Amino acid sequence: MDIKQTADKHIANTYARYPLALVRGEGCRVWDDEGRSYVDFIAGIAVCNLGHAHPALVETLTAQARKLWHVSNLFYTQPQAELAAWLTEHSFADRVFFANSGAEANEAAIKLARRYFKENGAAERYRMVSMKQSFHGRTMATLSATGQEKVRKGYDPILEGFDFVAFNDIEELACAIGPATCAVMLEPIQGEGGVVVPHRDYLAQVRKLCDESGCLLIYDEVQTGMGRTGKLFAYEHSGIAPDILTLAKALGNGLPIGAMLATERVASAFVPGAHATTFGGTPLVTSVALKVLKLIVEEGILDEVQPKGDYFRSGLEKLKSKYPVIEEVRGKGLLVGARLNIPGAPIVNACMERGYLINCVQDNILRFAPPLIISREEIDGVLDCLDEVFTTI
Repeated sequence: MDIKQTADKHIANTYARYPLALVRGEGCRVWDDEGRSYVDFIAGIAVCNLGHAHPALVETLTAQARKLWHVSNLFYTQPQAELAAWLTEHSFADRVFFANSGAEANEAAIKLARRYFKENGAAERYRMVSMKQSFHGRTMATLSATGQEKVRKGYDPILEGFDFVAFNDIEELACAIGPATCAVMLEPIQGEGGVVVPHRDYLAQVRKLCDESGCLLIYDEVQTGMGRTGKLFAYEHSGIAPDILTLAKALGNGLPIGAMLATERVASAFVPGAHATTFGGTPLVTSVALKVLKLIVEEGILDEVQPKGDYFRSGLEKLKSKYPVIEEVRGKGLLVGARLNIPGAPIVNACMERGYLINCVQDNILRFAPPLIISREEIDGVLDCLDEVFTTI
């Protein structure tokens, strides 16, 4: 079977796919159907933090598959209970709602914020302030909360009740919060928006505005969570906790799982029947997710993320001083961006031809989100590759 031809014929045409059919992965490498290997600096878009086919995860998945895959959330299961306990013990939160994806986790956050105020006699507070260039998902509610026109294009009318302000502009946010505002929703670092890191005091200022106005603070950590930035959660860098936080992507290292975390005060608005999902938090995926978290924290992987990220950005800064085409290097931990003054797609394709998979967002920003187990030698490899590619421009 020709994989690419079969996919193009039968799968909905919603992706502009790269001309690769990947069939196998191990560690930080993947192989295509022609046997060629690539060093993966995308990791499923910040998903495979422990790389591909991690032996301990394969063992955990196999063991759980022999016991119990799925039962309704009408019943208790040990893996789900253990994962919820681990997440709350290692975060600000008291309660967890499990979903299938980041979009579903964000959908739950939006619903919880609105319901919280209705349950507390303030039904007029339903509006949400989100950030321009944000990305929160592709359901109708989450794309309505997403501050990118290209994501919302073709789906008008989007859901009412969402206002947008510039990320990092505290004065604009202060003006946008009003008597009808129930929550401010933002990513601690904008990933799809171009790896945009907030100003030093921004999150503290946002928290202060939320506290003064009585609205909730929601962090979307779908891309930044699970060690990507060098902390288990990106909010830990600032020490400014939210009321609600969402996770997905790396939580399952490739298995579909999302989670919404909240304080007891806010989570109490969710009562039986208020929200639900069939596949959220199955024994299969929660057993693997728990193992993912334990490996990241207990095996010292988390401790190496910031030093590796610093090393990577330092190498990119050297390329920046050599090639004017690179205008800015930014990021935190192993979520790294390089803003170019030219389109990034040709650079992505040239790196692919040389055996490195990287990504481009916002047309001109190279994004790197490799597995957290990436080695310095592999980082040197992609830097050498970029050096070679930029010489041809």
